Amino acid sequence: MKVAIAAAGTGGHVYPALAVADELTRRGLTKEDIVFIGGDRMESTVIPEAGYPFVAVDIHGIRRSLSTDNLTLPAKVIAARNVIVNEIRTRRIGAMVVFGGYVAGPAAMAASKTSIPLIVHEANAVPGVANRMIARKADTIYVAFAPSLAKMPTAQVIGSPLRPEFTSFDRAALMGAARDRYGLDPDKRVLAVVGGSQGAAFLNEVATEIGARSDRGFAILHVTGPNHHEVIATLAASHDEWVTVPFEESMIDLYAACDVILCRGGAMTVSEVEATSTPAIIVPLPAGKGYQGQNASDVVANGGGIVVDQTDVTDVTETVLALMADGERIAHMRSATRTVDHGQAASVIATRIMEVANA
Repeated sequence: MKVAIAAAGTGGHVYPALAVADELTRRGLTKEDIVFIGGDRMESTVIPEAGYPFVAVDIHGIRRSLSTDNLTLPAKVIAARNVIVNEIRTRRIGAMVVFGGYVAGPAAMAASKTSIPLIVHEANAVPGVANRMIARKADTIYVAFAPSLAKMPTAQVIGSPLRPEFTSFDRAALMGAARDRYGLDPDKRVLAVVGGSQGAAFLNEVATEIGARSDRGFAILHVTGPNHHEVIATLAASHDEWVTVPFEESMIDLYAACDVILCRGGAMTVSEVEATSTPAIIVPLPAGKGYQGQNASDVVANGGGIVVDQTDVTDVTETVLALMADGERIAHMRSATRTVDHGQAASVIATRIMEVANA
């Protein structure tokens, strides 16, 4: 049995896809049995580094601004579809799994042309245009968050596939070693600030304001993003208990070390917050018709998260300071955070792949 997985653009697409691929290998497939389809963004390095075959196609999304690139897009879609069709036939692929990104359309078209089963997973609460279109022809549709059902009513809510270390997460068991790694006081509360792999300028500004306060009474573990690290690390060096890193590959350590996280509302981040039962202050990126706020809606409704709009640094700062001073509320939020069993998502998708690919 051989499988193709299409995932491109962001970690919210690529890492869930890798989690499913890893689950398939645990069930007996070899990495050579699983081919990834993508473009030239992070997937082009992350997937080969994980040891999986990778086929790059020349494709991009619709440019928001007026651009001549949009005129060439239809031809690129057809060309990408043809490349994928050739891979399906040459490798004798039995099923196509699409996780989103600009490669979703050509991958679904190739699955249709070769008459192989199509499985779609939508990570965001507001489904992307490409996934909404291809879902009409999908054999099976999965979504991470319940609000997606408004656009994909036949889908099954399963959460996001996460790496195994998240499915067995135990903060109490991991906290000591994690805090030692970062040089954090084991007895103080810790605020993690994470703006995604590239950082977030607004969250960095909030962290800078909080970090400069001598009366905060808690430590900060701050993932700045590579482009911001040098400047922020220089500021942090003159203040106590403000640890900065440019990028964090082992996010499990960060969740184990912190009591509260200040973050964006990306699908992967919200899924990890739920899986680790981490109280969260979520500042959605003010773009994309509010999809990040929708991603956070379940965890907020259950009392595990707080959403603060990106309007004023002081508003976010005061929300953080108030929560970090309230141990009782932190404990309540921790118990309320987990709403979906993301630990089963990779298994559910892998089971379905093996069913349809063997049919």
